[in-house]
Amino acid sequence: MALSSSPLSPTLLTTTQSSSSPSTPKLLPSHSPLTSFSFPTKPTTTHTIHFHRLSSTSASDKWRAKVSFFPAFLSKGKDAKTLKEELLDAIASLDRGADATPEDQQTVDQIARKLEAVNPTKEPLKSDLLNGKWELIYTTSKSILQTQRPKFLRSRVNYQAINADTLRAQNMESWPTFNQVTADLTPLNARKVAVKFDYFKIAGLIPVKAPGRARGELEITYLDEELRVSRGDKGNLFILKMVDPSYRVPL
Repeated sequence: MALSSSPLSPTLLTTTQSSSSPSTPKLLPSHSPLTSFSFPTKPTTTHTIHFHRLSSTSASDKWRAKVSFFPAFLSKGKDAKTLKEELLDAIASLDRGADATPEDQQTVDQIARKLEAVNPTKEPLKSDLLNGKWELIYTTSKSILQTQRPKFLRSRVNYQAINADTLRAQNMESWPTFNQVTADLTPLNARKVAVKFDYFKIAGLIPVKAPGRARGELEITYLDEELRVSRGDKGNLFILKMVDPSYRVPL
């Protein structure tokens, strides 16, 4: 869930849009037609009939040699550790997504979906792994990235904190803005919440009550002790890494 710190257009680090999860590759062995069977020839006399046995290179053996089910059944998809490494490599040079091309975004999304498919935490809102302060390391949200501003005026680092026990969330920007926003969370299911922003803090000091329209939804699609992937209702993808599991969101 990404909460935007802008008092005019609060945005979530979230996204429920995007294409559906990648389908599991189907095991479709290419069956070769059974050919070259050797049948008995018509006997040349009425006294003897010769039956020809299929040798070790008969058609059935050839079929078995050509088609093996074992590689398909034994081959496994990549594990979470490998996929996380691929994901981090893919976003390393993208400046949290600000420098990502459409092709880069597609590549990152594809890897993220593979990682989501092996999510070890099926009910993240019930997990202590969710609690704490997370650093945003990639997003497709232009409002969070502040791409409309000159680069020197953009926040250098963005954080998001969540406490599932108190159902509170907070987004924080670093220098030069230091803006913050807090929100109440309402669970919609075991991995998705409705978000209602309550207060912005300009420069981290001046409180401004959020307008009633400042709300959204956030779905947590992958969670472990190091990494969190979320998708929001505006079609955005958010990838965050844990920096402080002890951090508590103000009530």
